[in-house]
Amino acid sequence: MSSEGSGVRSGQGRSVGPSGPRAERKREAIVRAARALFLREGFGVGMDAIAAEAGVSKVTVYNHFGNKEALFTAVIAGALDEPLAASSSVSALDGLTEADDLREAFLGAARSWVDAVRTDREMNALRHLVAREIHRFPSLGKAWEQHGPESHHPAIAGALRELAERGRLAIPDLEAAVIQLYSLLVFPHLVFGAYGTDISDDLTERLIVAGVDMFLGCYEAA
Repeated sequence: MSSEGSGVRSGQGRSVGPSGPRAERKREAIVRAARALFLREGFGVGMDAIAAEAGVSKVTVYNHFGNKEALFTAVIAGALDEPLAASSSVSALDGLTEADDLREAFLGAARSWVDAVRTDREMNALRHLVAREIHRFPSLGKAWEQHGPESHHPAIAGALRELAERGRLAIPDLEAAVIQLYSLLVFPHLVFGAYGTDISDDLTERLIVAGVDMFLGCYEAA
C-alpha cells in the first residue's frame, strides 16, 4: 500500500493520516477547500462537495481526517496563527530575542499582530463560524482544547520560550503566559468584533501599550 493509503491506527487507537509529500499536498488542498466551503456554506456542507473542491476522492478526505469535525478543527487550528505569518509580524517576533530595548521590540511585534488580527476579515469570519457551530458539535470544543495554547499559537509560544531561555523573561508557566498575552492584546478585538463593534485606532494603541507593560511587568526578568 502506498503512503497515501487508508489511515492506520496508532497504539492509542487514534487514526493516523497518510504521510509523505504527495499526501501532504492533498491534505493542504483538502484544508483549503474545506475552509472556502465552510466560510461560504457553513458546517452543513457535505464531504462530497469538499472532496470535489479539493480535487480528491471522498475516501481520501476521510483517510486524512476521519470525520468532518476533525477536518473543521484542522481548518480552524491551521488558521489561528495566520496573522503572525505575515512578514511584518514574523520579522517583529524574530527581533524580540535580539532587541536591546525589549519593551520597544514587544510594542512593535504587538502592533503588527493586532493590526493583522483587526484586518483579517476571513479569519474573523472563521471565528464567528466556530462560535455558531460549537453548541451543535461539542466535540469541536474538546478537539480544540486538546491542541493547547502552545499548539494554537506556536509563533508566540516560540518567541516567549526563547526569551525565557535567554534569561530576558522569567516565565514559569508558558501555557498561561501565551493565553495572558493573547488576552491582553487580541481578546478585546475579538469580543467587540463579535458584536459588530470596532475598537478605535486610538484605544487600540492604548490597549497595546498598557497590555505590553502589564505583561512585561509580570514576566520581565529582574
